[in-house]
Order: sequence, then C-alpha cells, then structure tokens
Amino acid sequence: MNKELSVAVELARRAGQTVMDVYATEFAVASKGHNDPVTEADRQANDLIVAGLKEAFPQDTVVAEESPPPDGLPASGRVWYVDPLDGTKEFIARNGEFSVMIGLAVDGQAQLGVVYRPEGNLLYAGVVGSQAWMEHGGIRSALVIKEQDSGRPLTLAVSRSHRHPMVEKIGRPLGVGNEIPSGSVGLKIGLIARGEADVYLEPGPYTKLWDSCAPEAILRAAGGAFTTILGQPLIYGENRSPEGSVKDRLANTHGLLASNGFCHERVVQALRPVVEELGLKPREA
Repeated sequence: MNKELSVAVELARRAGQTVMDVYATEFAVASKGHNDPVTEADRQANDLIVAGLKEAFPQDTVVAEESPPPDGLPASGRVWYVDPLDGTKEFIARNGEFSVMIGLAVDGQAQLGVVYRPEGNLLYAGVVGSQAWMEHGGIRSALVIKEQDSGRPLTLAVSRSHRHPMVEKIGRPLGVGNEIPSGSVGLKIGLIARGEADVYLEPGPYTKLWDSCAPEAILRAAGGAFTTILGQPLIYGENRSPEGSVKDRLANTHGLLASNGFCHERVVQALRPVVEELGLKPREA
C-alpha cells in the first residue's frame, strides 16, 4: 500500500490547499438539499482528488461525495471513497474544524485512510494491519492506542453540527464523564486514535461511506474499533444492502460506533435500548 498511501497523502494535501484558497475568499454557499450545504471548495477539491486517483489507479472505482453516484458498488475489488470537505458547516462557520478524507476499501473492507485538516496542517494516515500515524507541523508520530482503565469515565467525541438526540440518552448508562465537540468525522476519530477521546457514535443513518472509510482504516490501524451501532462490521460494497437506490446504499443505515476498542462491547450493550427504539435489525451474515 506504499504507493496508495503516498498518492492519497499528496492528493489530500493538494486538495487542502485548494480548500484554503477558497476559505480565504468571500465564497458563496449553495444547498444540495435540506441541511446539506455545499461550496466551491467542496467541488474543486472533489475534482482534484478524483482526477488524481483515476490517473494513478485507472482500474479502481472512485466514489466521491460531489461526483455523480456510480451505477453500482462492487462487492469485491478496490473502491476509493472521497469526502473532499468533511465538515462543510464548520468551513462555512470558519472555525477550522473541517478535513479532506480519502479512503480505500478492498473487497468490502476499509484498508487505507488519510484525513487532512488544512487549518493547522494536521494529517492522520493509516493502513490496516500495518501502521497509523499523525503528522503535525512537520513532525510525524505513531498512533498506537494504549490499554485503558475499564472503570474510568469515558470521554465522548461529539458532533458540533450534527448532534443526534439519542446521544443524550446514553451518556449516563455509558458513564460519560466528558465530551469534546468537534467537526468532521475524521477529526473526531483522530481524537480517539490520539487517546484524547474514547468513543464517537452516530446512531442515525446520516453518514455516508465516504464519511467512514478513511476514519475507520486509520482507527483500526491504530488499534481501535469501528462498527455499526449494533457492533457489526461496516461493509463497503453492493452486498451491504441489496435493496434501495445506489444513493440509499451509500448511507450507513445502522449508524457508526468508533472507540478505543477496550470499551467497545460495553458501548454496544449500552446502545441496545437505542437500537430497539430506532427499530434497527442486525444484518444477516
């Protein structure tokens, strides 16, 4: 995965510069739908990354947020998932909490991820089964999650712009002692990989595969866990959901749950009432 990682890092950095060029202007904000803004930064970064991936890996499938959805999602082979600007609301609010995310799934499993926060020049990268690292201000350090005290209160990374009401219901049974608000899924996962947070969850079906692929690869490479809120693995491919449109199949319909790994089963158990209230059913094997 050396070439794949090198290309993804370079494209993320180049796209980040494109995003910051727009950030410095009085950019316009359009809407793709209810509560779903988009800017020129999203589109320009999307085009740059997609073109770069197709040039470097012409046989691979590329699925990107600001590109037309593909006709299908292959259950096997290599598929890149691109979120050119994760945290568009944070970008619009000019708080710096946005990132460029590039992930690669192989045979339906997240394998490689790059998350780049251009504000502050912070980059996370990981390859499952190999390594995870962060680079901040030109200094690179390994990301390896250390074993946690099972009895201590948990720190929850929460969304600044998309907080699900169910999150409030599980705080007490989980024993949450602290919350860290943050934009961008990738940046919240970075907090877990760095040991600053223990858990991130999104109970609703509001994220897409491009929101989860890169963060999942980084967190799992660092030793953490990343599943649906039912505790089942995420699947990146046609076999994840045989029904509905391609657009529907791009959604993480059973939510997201990310953790340091040591508290994961505990969180899954605490989420059972939420799962029942949402009417979610485990995916058949």
